[in-house]
Amino acid sequence: MSGPGQKLRQFLRRDAPGFEESGRAEETGSRGEATSPATALNHEEEFARAWTDPSNTRIELPPVDINSVLAKYYSMNEPLRFTRTMLWDMEVKKAYRPDLYIPSVVLEGSARYWFLRAAANGAESFVRCSQQRLWLDPSERGLVLEQVLLNPTRQSATFIGAARLLDQDGNVLRAGERQPLFHVEHSADGDDSRPLNRWRIVYLTDKREQKLIQRFTLERQVWLREFVEIYIRSDLGIDLTRKERL
Repeated sequence: MSGPGQKLRQFLRRDAPGFEESGRAEETGSRGEATSPATALNHEEEFARAWTDPSNTRIELPPVDINSVLAKYYSMNEPLRFTRTMLWDMEVKKAYRPDLYIPSVVLEGSARYWFLRAAANGAESFVRCSQQRLWLDPSERGLVLEQVLLNPTRQSATFIGAARLLDQDGNVLRAGERQPLFHVEHSADGDDSRPLNRWRIVYLTDKREQKLIQRFTLERQVWLREFVEIYIRSDLGIDLTRKERL
């Protein structure tokens, strides 16, 4: 197979850090059995099940009309009509290398993926780990383990958090326990000429945690999310400057 997708995977395999550079699992207790990425796991069904559980804490951010935000709040050194194709390309790259596209959250060089497998209808799945800032205590970090599905048909990326996973050598990795496990869904929506960036997260909690909901409510802003800004600058090669707000 050839084409942009193949070039992307070759680049990522070459540049992704080795496990010894990605941070060891924390010495904490377990909230679940260690598992390898089971082919039987339906990531999207698992996310939907967690989302509809009333005891869990759900947050869905308003969809972002990227071109509208660009026109209103940014200056660029050349015209850009951002497309849904670009948005999905960004989501795929971010799924493999979150440290490059979400540096405010993921420690540089800590992202590691393995067990890459083909799934139905052109989808692919893999396991990922990274050192991430804690949602309610950004000054601290913890190891986050995720089972990932990239679905090009729906143009959605689903991340299922795990307490324990096996690395490629069969060693047990344990996620940090200083925050609840969480699942995340990123997706591209809208027309190709008017793409919408969608994002939602569900924390696996015993009851709805208002402090987690407030964390996102209080941080809403007019700017594009950092991974879109980074993609425009780094992948599209366009200078992007935030306009002064009146």
